[in-house]
Amino acid sequence: MTRQPDVLLTPRLSLRRPVPADAAAVLRILSDPAVARHHPSELVTELDEVEALVGRWREHWEHHGFGNCCVVEESTGLLVGNAGVRWTSTGGGRGLNLMYRFSPSTWGRGYATEAADGLLGWVRASLPDELVVARIRPTNLSSQRVATKVGLRRDPDHDAQGDDGVEWAFTNRT
Repeated sequence: MTRQPDVLLTPRLSLRRPVPADAAAVLRILSDPAVARHHPSELVTELDEVEALVGRWREHWEHHGFGNCCVVEESTGLLVGNAGVRWTSTGGGRGLNLMYRFSPSTWGRGYATEAADGLLGWVRASLPDELVVARIRPTNLSSQRVATKVGLRRDPDHDAQGDDGVEWAFTNRT
């Protein structure tokens, strides 16, 4: 099994394996309507929902050796988001779903790009033959910019219907 380090460092962030105690900080981020604007079905408002979500992240780590990370701002020690790669079904096969969500207080600082770039660096080194897919709503221009900055390209062959409507695919496929 290929294992992601328990902590992946970027210049300003630590992307680390989640622990149960992260649930309250994750709730503060994922319960913000601005964070769920493009994916309203992912809005969570109760601690038990987030505890279950963090539990699923931890299970993916246990089974696959990598997954969703809690993102900590190095200068403050604050948990400011989550980002990661996890297995997903795509185009009749499987791929790695790249995702990133951050507290609105950090938007515009390049954290999503920095985290996504760090994760893709790990994927290129550890799972170089795997398809990476970032599923992004057509109206989420900020997330589309992040995907293209880290080298992903629009790939309509992997578009899908999500819980909140059509999701465009940006992939590492050339």
